[in-house]
Amino acid sequence: MENYLLKMSDDELQKLISQENQEAFAIIFNRYWKRLYTYAFKIYKDEAVCEDIVQEIFISLWKNSGNTVILNLEAYLLRAVKYKIANQIRNLKFDKEQLDVLESIPAPHFTINDIEYIEFEKGIMDQINQLTPKCREVFLLSRVDHFTNAEIAEKLSLSIHTIEKHISNALKQLRLNEHHNYLLFWWAAFFYVN
Repeated sequence: MENYLLKMSDDELQKLISQENQEAFAIIFNRYWKRLYTYAFKIYKDEAVCEDIVQEIFISLWKNSGNTVILNLEAYLLRAVKYKIANQIRNLKFDKEQLDVLESIPAPHFTINDIEYIEFEKGIMDQINQLTPKCREVFLLSRVDHFTNAEIAEKLSLSIHTIEKHISNALKQLRLNEHHNYLLFWWAAFFYVN
């Protein structure tokens, strides 16, 4: 495994994973497997099921790496564990003990900053999702996947001028909502503090 990859941030590694870089995926796997398994086991107390759940999450991360925008990988993975376990319990025949476990699933321990960031991220993604499909695709390729305008134009068989226009339109729309983003950020902060 390349030593320089070990020093990369989650975002940098995610970009490599979206290009099917197995070494980058191995680093993310090694970085988070134990934490995810420990979190799962605290909730469910079944080693085999917890191992399967964590494995499924990493398989999904690999398969969907080019399709899913993840701005906070650790929070995303912890939420995935929580929901997989909840689904696992729902799929079982319910008895009192299992219902108690389902109701007592703790939320991942996030700081206020994590919660604010997740809410802010959701607000931004909601706004990006309101863009037209082509504009959204161009914007995500540019700002999330870090493609150049020329690379996007080639990939989508569009002119560079069209790509620039889509990016400009997306930025204008997001700027129009900038005031909304600011209010959303402070609303989230106020809501979670109180």
